Amino acid sequence: MKWLFALSLMFFLAPASARTAFQARCEDTIGQSVSVMRSNQNGYRVDNSYSFHGLSAMKGERAPGSYVLGLTRTESRVGVKVEGRMLTDPATGYECVAPRLDIKLSYLPIVVYVGREFAPGTCSYREILAHEMRHLDVYLKYLPQAEKVVGDALARRFQGKPLYAPAGQVRNLLQREVDTGWMPFIKNEMAKVERLQAAIDTPQEYARLGKVCAGEVQSLIRPAKSKRRT
Repeated sequence: MKWLFALSLMFFLAPASARTAFQARCEDTIGQSVSVMRSNQNGYRVDNSYSFHGLSAMKGERAPGSYVLGLTRTESRVGVKVEGRMLTDPATGYECVAPRLDIKLSYLPIVVYVGREFAPGTCSYREILAHEMRHLDVYLKYLPQAEKVVGDALARRFQGKPLYAPAGQVRNLLQREVDTGWMPFIKNEMAKVERLQAAIDTPQEYARLGKVCAGEVQSLIRPAKSKRRT
């Protein structure tokens, strides 16, 4: 991957007057490299079918003695399709490709859970749902931000120029760069949203939710907690 990058830069940095005949053919006939970014938000739904015990188990790791009253869940998906027109020069033994990377960033449909102990329309339900809507908003706003970061990085990398390598290697080298470089980079960028989500779930926020609606939340979960211990 590093070798392909260095080789392509050797051609990019050459002045126009010093272009080889093959380089001129590549740059003038096969077109520019293209990165196509698409993000897709598949909507969300609200689910009130799980108890807060079920949501606590669904979340997994949490502070000892704490319970999950609501939960917002999704999974990110990254799809990359690699194409590109290619030319081969038998005289030099080299080939070039104008890479086209079609990248799709998406979430599975987002599910917003509110514990079934909290009936729709009640004060406690509204407060818990409002908290989860903050998580939903972070997911929806982050996707276009990730798209821009990835798109800008791709533009800096390829600069609209062809890539060059010895004949028979350029496609494999490009695919290797995507698999070992770009896919981890994109997945890491998508995962950064979880840091923003964690910043919402502070101890202060949990304490606030436990006291809202004149203690309604505590009154609803305390009988369930006591019943579970018996």
